[in-house]
Amino acid sequence: MHKWEYLTTPLMIHNTAAILNNWGAEGWELVQVVTGPEGGLVAYLKREQRED
Repeated sequence: MHKWEYLTTPLMIHNTAAILNNWGAEGWELVQVVTGPEGGLVAYLKREQRED
């Protein structure tokens, strides 16, 4: 069975691609982008949990 870990991060509109590419390079997959409670964008990402 897969186990997942999750991450949320704010997205700055002028730097969105760079932010997502950096997380993607670390194995994070974008799940969803939503408007945060204060109006900015928030990205939800996941990756398979690494076994130690």
